[in-house]
Amino acid sequence: MHRRLIVPSALAASLLLAIPASAADYVPGAPGIGDSYYPTSGNGGYDVSHYDLRLKYQPATDLLEGTATILATTTQNLSRFNLDLGLRASEVRVDGRLAKVTATGAHELEVVPAVPLPKGKQITVVVRYAGKPSEFKVDGWSAWHRTPDGGVAAQEPDSAAWWFPSNDHPRDKATFDVSVSVPDGTQAVSNGVLQSQSSRLGWTRFNWRSNKPQATYLATLAVGKFDITTDRTANGLPVLNAYSKDLGDNAGAARASIERTTEVAEWLEGVFGPYPFNALGGYVPNVTSGYALETQTRPFYSPRQFANGANVSVVVHELAHQWYGDSVSVHDWKDIWVNEGFARYSQWLWSEKEGEGTAQELADYVYATRTAEDPFWTVKPGDPGPDNQFHIAVYDRGALALQALRNEIGDEDFFAVLKGWPQRFAHGNARVADFVRYAEEVSGKPLAALFDTWLYQPAKPAAGPSPVSASPARAAAVEPAQPRSWKKIAATNTVHEHGDH
Repeated sequence: MHRRLIVPSALAASLLLAIPASAADYVPGAPGIGDSYYPTSGNGGYDVSHYDLRLKYQPATDLLEGTATILATTTQNLSRFNLDLGLRASEVRVDGRLAKVTATGAHELEVVPAVPLPKGKQITVVVRYAGKPSEFKVDGWSAWHRTPDGGVAAQEPDSAAWWFPSNDHPRDKATFDVSVSVPDGTQAVSNGVLQSQSSRLGWTRFNWRSNKPQATYLATLAVGKFDITTDRTANGLPVLNAYSKDLGDNAGAARASIERTTEVAEWLEGVFGPYPFNALGGYVPNVTSGYALETQTRPFYSPRQFANGANVSVVVHELAHQWYGDSVSVHDWKDIWVNEGFARYSQWLWSEKEGEGTAQELADYVYATRTAEDPFWTVKPGDPGPDNQFHIAVYDRGALALQALRNEIGDEDFFAVLKGWPQRFAHGNARVADFVRYAEEVSGKPLAALFDTWLYQPAKPAAGPSPVSASPARAAAVEPAQPRSWKKIAATNTVHEHGDH
């Protein structure tokens, strides 16, 4: 440190400014971001703005090697901070200087920088790491799918720790550059726009960019041999769909569904407002799972979603999430209804559009076919608990709540709410309570009691989601006819079967 003389008259004031914070003022960042369901998810003490991932993956051995450059800003005086990573880190540098690193817990990487980091400092963290993602499990649970020709990262509520270090919680969203080198003849698919592709010495590198804030679980990587289709929307957005070459009998139905992505997105723009991202698409790798996932700009679909033929309803569900779940993400995982209740209701609206059953008819059918004794009604969509986070009640009872809202405030205000919400909280996070307040603001009506009935009471509401279903004549009537769309919608119930976490 260079020292200089200070004139006596300025000595006192200058000393106050010159004395650095003591070591006691620097404390470790929390090992979790504070989620009520998953206390170890994410981390405290910093906020990430960008991930730059440079990867090399060998499908034959499942070996993934990576260098992650993370741009972040500290939110407190930090003596240490954590990253979420399940693979082995060989080196970590903070602002260019080597840091001490310790792997703890199931997926925590404790990083001690060479010098403490003051609050508000922009930092660059570089992590070199490697490993076989398929060998990393948390309580027997994995977000990595091995396929005959590669591997896929796609899971909820966590998937990032299987392939890159991060602050792994939706509350800390960032932009992404993902560059992946794979053997020639193999492709690497990720989020956003393919910026470039080049080959050298038997390896091909794919460079992807997702330029809007993205939750870490919505980042995806798929390596394999794909048939790829490309197009542009009427507004010029690039569309890229990818299908494993070995989908067998499901190949035709998968294409017949996902090739309608542009059509579905354009219809959803009429419901939810402008599409919020820089690309569209979907991909179907040859995995054995049964679920689908709203990975940002490029949803993941399991082949089993199309085992009984084409099903555009699942495409509607995952694309609806681009607004509800991706652009507006949960603040806490207990807020899952602001994702899933709306994605399911979008399927009901698609059914209404296609003339296969109105949203009201679907609501009446769900209400009538679930008896008061059905455990379905004990699950509270507004706070279902971690064991029931993806319970069918979060979807169907969650959609019933929206039909009840629609009947209470009328179509004009209801659709104004659906379109205004993704604008109010665009590229951010929100809670169930935020939606209740927003619906009250738009409609001018008190709605707390309605939402309490449908989202928080562990019992079947005494009346259905419309005045008609509450009438004595309706109550005595036979069970409503099954809407034509019901079987296709029910076939997508496996979208929530993400496995035990």
